[in-house]
Amino acid sequence: MKIIFLGTGSSAGTPAIACHCPVCCSADPRNHRLRASILVQDGDTNLLVDTGPDLRQQMLRADVQVLSAVLYTHFHADHINGVDDLRAFNFAQKIVIPCHADERTAMELETRFRYCFLPPDITWAKPSLSMHRIASPQTFGGVAVTPIPVLHGQLPILGYRFNDAAYLTDLKIIPDSSLMLLQGLKVLILDCLHYAEHPTHLNVEEALYWAQRIGAERTIFTHMTHDLDYATLAAELPETVIPAYDGMVVDL
Repeated sequence: MKIIFLGTGSSAGTPAIACHCPVCCSADPRNHRLRASILVQDGDTNLLVDTGPDLRQQMLRADVQVLSAVLYTHFHADHINGVDDLRAFNFAQKIVIPCHADERTAMELETRFRYCFLPPDITWAKPSLSMHRIASPQTFGGVAVTPIPVLHGQLPILGYRFNDAAYLTDLKIIPDSSLMLLQGLKVLILDCLHYAEHPTHLNVEEALYWAQRIGAERTIFTHMTHDLDYATLAAELPETVIPAYDGMVVDL
């Protein structure tokens, strides 16, 4: 199983529009961050997590040819607003693409993007998706997927466990019941917005706390703003913790 980091940035991305800070002007490609998303690959199974506004660019850069399913963490714009670009996979595969989300996110998608959930037309010229509520473990090919409830401030959202890896972005609190689902991880991918306190995201200090508490073999930080320079942050972190960068591949 492989995890490809399609994007590792926050809602603004990096560089941010009209910003001239050192990270936004950096020549280090690891500081160029599209909106946060991953692709989980295992044989013929391709699982996409979220459809942010950079989806087309991400799919082209990673040379993704087919999708098996889409898993949504929550309904904020930087995680759903690229949904229209899924139509390219409808056209290529001639199938309705299954999407999985919790009840609130499913309802938001079905309301905001109603046309995506209508029956497909004969030319596959628009997104053709089916929505499935996910509340318990499911298997996609060789990948066992477990939804992990977390709190994005006060908003309940989902992270996901994929076999021995977990992806938890946009969070502030991990309930004790969810910690039980995160035991024995080889890789933990974790929200880490910036250094300062934030009401709905983990900062660096909080992310390190949860990394230590969960105790995965490796922890990888994602969903980072332009306040975090890759090389500087990497030098500050413990040996078992690293920042992600766009295009990074983790092979389990």
